[in-house]
Amino acid sequence: MTIEAAIKRHAVLIYFVLVFLLSGGSILLIVGPEGFPLKAEEFASFGLSLYAAILAGPCVAGVLMTAIVDGRPGLRHLFARLRRWRIGWTWYAIALLPALLMTATALLLSLVSPDFRPAILDSNGKSGTLLGALGPALLVGCFEEIGWTGFAVPQLRSRHSILATGLMVGLVWGGWHFPLFWQPDSFSGALPLVILLTMLFSWLPPFRVLLVWVHDRTQSLPVVMLMHAAVSFVTLTVRPEGLTGTRLLASLLISPATMWFLLAAVGVANRWQLSRDNKRGQATLLSV
Repeated sequence: MTIEAAIKRHAVLIYFVLVFLLSGGSILLIVGPEGFPLKAEEFASFGLSLYAAILAGPCVAGVLMTAIVDGRPGLRHLFARLRRWRIGWTWYAIALLPALLMTATALLLSLVSPDFRPAILDSNGKSGTLLGALGPALLVGCFEEIGWTGFAVPQLRSRHSILATGLMVGLVWGGWHFPLFWQPDSFSGALPLVILLTMLFSWLPPFRVLLVWVHDRTQSLPVVMLMHAAVSFVTLTVRPEGLTGTRLLASLLISPATMWFLLAAVGVANRWQLSRDNKRGQATLLSV
């Protein structure tokens, strides 16, 4: 087997490895080997440079692997999906639905206890907070999806169902978030570890399945980017501050409850075809 054939055969695995190497290496260059775990104020002190370092992994690896595996036709198809934004308002409404339901659920939970009140409601500079979260949310949504949905998802969809593709990418995606969610006490006991695992793996896999489903139906990267950015924006602005222990865990369960509910609804609406082997061939993908 030639090197080129081996790369194409294991393209997704190589992509995942590159993502971790590029993101991890970039973070270490900025933070240093002794810099983790980072506190919230330390993240803020690095500003957009840290976001750029983290996002370099999925974005750069996605474009690079597309060029290596599919050559110019693959790059043309990637850029075509980046320009595909005229897909009808219904899909944009669907893309905003997870973020809207997360917000509604958070507000309802705040009625149960003021401890769960979204931080933005008590902020003295609401517009500044919202604008400050908009930039990072857009960066995250756009640059991550160039890689995850731009490269990994089509490669896996040529062999696997929507559900399997979403769960595989979602689990890797969760692990990739480890430096962002790792706290100084994450490994100090059972509850902090459960909180960390909840942040990493409870909602990112089902949300990724929804992203794969939307892309499968639209072949549009802008709508997937919007969907991702909207959820990131809500996460940055709506989540309550100052919670610890079981109350923090309860607030963190808003996102997985929302995502699994939406995934079940999509499954019912599609007669559970998400888990069937309704995969698309690479030739079909490149012809869109």
